[in-house]
Amino acid sequence: MIALLQRVLEASVRVDGLVVGSIGPGLLGLIGVRPTDTPDTAVRLLERLLRYRIFADERGKMNLDLRQIDGGLLLVPQFTLAADTRSGLRPSFSSAAPPEQARGLFEAMLAAAQAQHPKVESGVFGADMQVSLINDGPVTFWLET
Repeated sequence: MIALLQRVLEASVRVDGLVVGSIGPGLLGLIGVRPTDTPDTAVRLLERLLRYRIFADERGKMNLDLRQIDGGLLLVPQFTLAADTRSGLRPSFSSAAPPEQARGLFEAMLAAAQAQHPKVESGVFGADMQVSLINDGPVTFWLET
């Protein structure tokens, strides 16, 4: 699985003009699923998201994780992250997981996140979404499992 992880001051996702998920300070995770991904892959990626130390401590160093700052987590499914862009001028999506597999793994990750962290919001799998954010830093990381 892939996560494009952004430290944010705030983030939200809209579907059909309605806000379906919104957080204050915390992490926005755009999540891509590949065909080789499994439930174990989703668990590992979630653990990294929750424990990734990218928030400033009292000395201004990136030493704190999402739990330590009591931040929000907004998970947004984004199949385009798994696109093959190595050649040509049009992305190929053959490297992305089929929708049924991707939906199951994203929903499993979301359920596990909600069980482990009190401030979790999400986008809607398969929907046309508009994501708004204020990137803090900017701080952005590409995580893979």
